[in-house]
Amino acid sequence: MSLLPELRYPTVTELVASARALAAHRPGVCALRQVGASRAGRPLHLLSMGHARRAVLVVAGAHSNEPTGGATLLAVAERVLNDRELRTDTSWHFLLCADPDGASLHVTPAPRSLFDYHLGFFRPAGPEQPEWSPSVLPPDRLPPETRALTGVIDELRPYLQVTLHGTDLGGSWVQLTKDVPGLAEPFAKSAAELNIPVETGASDAAGWPATGPGVHVMPSPGAGAAYPSMPDDARHSTWYHAHRYGGLTAVVEVPMWASDLVDDPAPHPAPAAGLRQLAGRLLRDSRAVEEVLADALPRLQGDDGPLMRAAKWGLELVPGLAADWVHTPPADNTRAYVGSVDAFARRVPLRAAAMLLRVLQETDDPAAPRLERLVATWSHAFAERFRARWVPLEHQVEHQSRTVVAAALHARDLTA
Repeated sequence: MSLLPELRYPTVTELVASARALAAHRPGVCALRQVGASRAGRPLHLLSMGHARRAVLVVAGAHSNEPTGGATLLAVAERVLNDRELRTDTSWHFLLCADPDGASLHVTPAPRSLFDYHLGFFRPAGPEQPEWSPSVLPPDRLPPETRALTGVIDELRPYLQVTLHGTDLGGSWVQLTKDVPGLAEPFAKSAAELNIPVETGASDAAGWPATGPGVHVMPSPGAGAAYPSMPDDARHSTWYHAHRYGGLTAVVEVPMWASDLVDDPAPHPAPAAGLRQLAGRLLRDSRAVEEVLADALPRLQGDDGPLMRAAKWGLELVPGLAADWVHTPPADNTRAYVGSVDAFARRVPLRAAAMLLRVLQETDDPAAPRLERLVATWSHAFAERFRARWVPLEHQVEHQSRTVVAAALHARDLTA
């Protein structure tokens, strides 16, 4: 059966309906159950296939602004259902959406441009993100979404957790908490066949060792951070929770818009100077958003909703991040890496501006038109600078699905 008749970004309601129909269609193989609830009381659902002790856990929706994962989850579930070999000695489990509250706030139609995408943008502040909260909060303050996710890991003890992420503009890459020998080849082959660039210098993996182009292994706990000011640390996230049972996590990133500039391994002529220039632009752009915020705050009557919290949190990262780029030696000297940092420096103030804009539009604040012009200008400049081209959704989903299956097969060999 087809889990999603029309290939598009599914809502959480559609994900649950598709999973429920599947469980009813194949009750001997599939089961759907609730494994927790969000802060707002929205249920978190787990779809399971097979009964083997050895398990793979696939997580979608950890970041609400990365919508491809939901469609990929359904595609992988359908592939597993139709391929008995994938279920031989392995059960598969799919957390449909790790952050349903966030998903309810990020509006993802079929965006025609980066500007369209940012008009409905939402990504929670770091402490409110299910996977990242353990790296910035004490155990007694973890949100219920995080506790539900770690509870599922404790129950299943998966040899592999795959968490489905994405980027607005750039390329595809994989982050591993342990090496998975052999994964780089099918990953690269899939990306090439689908005309998706491999992001060889992803700033998210700055300074991490690579086992192949775009396949990065997280450094050991004693390694220094490329960006010392950043409050979160992947080694304290839920990605590492599977390690206590001998497992590992693969984070599979895929772009909505591709840029062929992100896979250039050639040396940058002056990487340190390039990062200093990007730090200066980051500070200038963030000040422009802060000026609008300062003007509007007296009229917002203490608004402290999730959009406002997330916008402020993003702006608070800027001074430290800019200082990191100025005072810390570049983690990589390639054009690809400097280009990835360029994209990072554009995203932080743009996302803060986009979320603040939604707050101002809800109250018809007079500062909204000024901020909307900034969001439009920065979105168009981002797309133009990186020569953005839309990646068909079926290609986003197919590449991410292939990488999930390849990771499961290669990681299974490690634990056989």
